[in-house]
Amino acid sequence: MTTTATAPWIYVEKIGGYDGQVVTLKGWLYNKRSSGKLHFLQVRDGTGVIQCVVFKGDVSPEVFELAGGITQESAVMVTGTVKKDDRSPIGFELGVSDVTLVNPAAEYPITPKEHGVAFLMDHRHLWLRSSRQHAIIRIRAEIIRAIRDYFDDNGFTLIDSPIFTPNACEGTSNLFETDYFENKAYLTQSGQLYVEAAAAAFGKVYCFGPTFRAEKSKTRRHLTEFWMVEPEMAYFDLAMDMDLAEDFVCHIVQQVLKHRRAELEVLERDISKLEAIQKPFPRITYDEAIEILRAAGNEDTPWGEDFGGDEETIISQKFDKPVLIHRYPAEIKAFYMKQDPENAKLALNVDMIAPEGYGEIIGGGQREDDLDVLLSKLKTHELPEEAFSWYLDIRKYGSVPHAGFGLGVERTVAWICGLHHVRETIPFPRLMDRLSP
Repeated sequence: MTTTATAPWIYVEKIGGYDGQVVTLKGWLYNKRSSGKLHFLQVRDGTGVIQCVVFKGDVSPEVFELAGGITQESAVMVTGTVKKDDRSPIGFELGVSDVTLVNPAAEYPITPKEHGVAFLMDHRHLWLRSSRQHAIIRIRAEIIRAIRDYFDDNGFTLIDSPIFTPNACEGTSNLFETDYFENKAYLTQSGQLYVEAAAAAFGKVYCFGPTFRAEKSKTRRHLTEFWMVEPEMAYFDLAMDMDLAEDFVCHIVQQVLKHRRAELEVLERDISKLEAIQKPFPRITYDEAIEILRAAGNEDTPWGEDFGGDEETIISQKFDKPVLIHRYPAEIKAFYMKQDPENAKLALNVDMIAPEGYGEIIGGGQREDDLDVLLSKLKTHELPEEAFSWYLDIRKYGSVPHAGFGLGVERTVAWICGLHHVRETIPFPRLMDRLSP
């Protein structure tokens, strides 16, 4: 009998390179069924799941009995011969010669039966082991890798912006306040102001990290803690900003299709809808978006208000690609957004709305680069000039046109995976009513 000590340890995702060879897998029992002289062990190791066939005639009586009694999620090591199998989702199975029980599992709380959302969220630390959650988190990791690769390969410098901030980008009403020694601090809602400063030093920069919003929202699109990537570019205008956002999102989708197609299939995602994500994206003004809403039956849609989830869904249904909506009313946008020189009532901003009703995944635009105008806007928004003195310095010393945007990772994951709620897009979600596990 071959023992685990003499066979090389490999991962399931690499199994195709070991056809006909004896190998050892180290993982956990995902599922099991038995039929007379056979035990079929579904073993997962974090990279995939493979069927391991234990035939009574191929192993000792002790190993056969052991294999039949292993409980779900017990830690195991399995040694055997890799065999091609066209019926297998991964094209191979393992003919077992030895099984080692590393650590038996107690009765596992998550079973194949239906469980409620609250139960699954309470057991999120275990729910992550399921094939669906595994696929989602692998796709999330691919999206994050694609994000970093895109900026790193296109001349951007990573700037780590602070999580503790003395003030907010847009006021403090939606921020988490915390004690900071003898002062008050806030958990960041954006690194934008800091990367604006960095853009004046490095030209093209991005920050990437967790951000926090204390919005009392329970919609399927909101988390209180989420990840956001924010590029900022010196000498960019709104049109260049939109070009970059469009190219960036196409890159992300293409990388997921290239490297995580199997995971998309586990989720039963309609891959053809992702394959349609090619440049150019449709671009419409805020005024044109209002016309779409009114034509769809929302005759009373007022001009001058931001769009909510329902409005974004209606607009997105007109397109099979992300749509870029630009030039919103200046009054509803942040103080740092530059006004349209051709119409002072409009801001040079842009939101990217994902198709299929997934809402805004990008928000950004051109920043106000005129010091006097920025000072005036601080007063209009009733923000303290002293708190933004360092930010104003960017306009005092070599101010240039610049633009940027922020992309929310979780909403992007939800769209690409085809998920109903963002709570599945992050390993341990934080919601209004959830701070654990």
